[in-house]
Amino acid sequence: MIVAFMVVNYADKSVLGLAAVPVMDELHISNSTYGLISSSFYFLFSLSGLAVGFVSSRVSSRALLFAMTLLWAVAQVPVLVVAALPTLIAGRVLLGAAEGPAASMSMHALYKWFPPERRGLPSALQIGGAALGTLIAAPVVTWLISSFGWRSAFAALAVTSAVWSAVWWRVGHDGPYAPERELRADVKDVPSVARLPLRRLLLTGTVLGSIASAFGASWALSLSHAWLPAYLRTQLGMSAESAATTISAISAFSLVLLLTVSPFVDALKRRGVPSRWSSGALQGAAVCVAGTAMAAFPFVGATAPRVLLIGLAFGGTAVAFPLHYMTTAEVIPTAQRGAVFGIVAATGTLPGLIAPALTGHFIDALDSPAAGYTTAFFVTAAVMLCAGAFAITAIRPERDVRRLRPTAEGPLASPRTDRASASARKPASKPPT
Repeated sequence: MIVAFMVVNYADKSVLGLAAVPVMDELHISNSTYGLISSSFYFLFSLSGLAVGFVSSRVSSRALLFAMTLLWAVAQVPVLVVAALPTLIAGRVLLGAAEGPAASMSMHALYKWFPPERRGLPSALQIGGAALGTLIAAPVVTWLISSFGWRSAFAALAVTSAVWSAVWWRVGHDGPYAPERELRADVKDVPSVARLPLRRLLLTGTVLGSIASAFGASWALSLSHAWLPAYLRTQLGMSAESAATTISAISAFSLVLLLTVSPFVDALKRRGVPSRWSSGALQGAAVCVAGTAMAAFPFVGATAPRVLLIGLAFGGTAVAFPLHYMTTAEVIPTAQRGAVFGIVAATGTLPGLIAPALTGHFIDALDSPAAGYTTAFFVTAAVMLCAGAFAITAIRPERDVRRLRPTAEGPLASPRTDRASASARKPASKPPT
């Protein structure tokens, strides 16, 4: 159900980009205006992700995911009633507010079913639902738009969201690793439920590096949703069907990458490889490699090599999304995981507010659309390379856990006295059974 949740989530995100050309033609929208509409999706995206993260410790994942998908269905309705610029913006703002917490809260719900050392593959499947959503949405939504008009795609997604919410309400519930259940004697190998100051948690190198990798990957992702279909059609001369096939192929590449790399990460962890290398350096390197491809493909003349580099640029960041949650979770007390996931997701997805609108401005302001796209891709590459390099340097879960542990054990704890008094403090630190 959580994989299906992410499929619907990313289909909703993709629909405007896939319908960009007919929507712009019918409503007489400029590139700059379309860029602002795309960015409006993220107007409340980060804020809602942050807010819901804080309430996630008091509200069940069943209720949160149910409410989100109902709002997804409602958000598609305004443009179906009146096809105009205000209703299009209103629908995208509402959809963004409802989808802001989606990735972090569905990952939080997923983690309630698996212990830390077995989260790699489930995390990959959850994020794989995003790739699968784009893979499925591209041909299906394009077919609906071509056959029945762009409004039909919005209507189909409204129905799909409503159906998922109804099924989830019947079958969804929290697993044995939910924070509120972790003091049960029959649950083993779960992180401590001790709470630490949020400021201290958020300023650890691991959390900052995880946010950086998500930031770089999200810049490429938001650009992909908003502008990649239009770029393939207007700059590479592809038909709507060929552009949809190309986007599906990029999503398939992301899915294969996720299902290959994440189990490999789990295997490395079981063999004792430090998380700094098994998941930290890997996510930063993925963003850097994709950023290099992003900088290169606008200058490649041949179509086939350019499309391959486009696939690497927009699909190669996929592994950063599950891994940045994994590295964050390693240093965060489980009782605070939902709140910190919300903060990490809110900060990491801020590029959605910037990248689509900035790209539209470049396309209209520079000498030609081609120059505008090239500038936008080069700026994206610079952001990705900086973010990826910072993630490689900063993510060190083992080091940060050692630094946080004295704080978790009590206000008088210090690195110097910790080892000397560990045996004396241990009985008192155990929760009553």
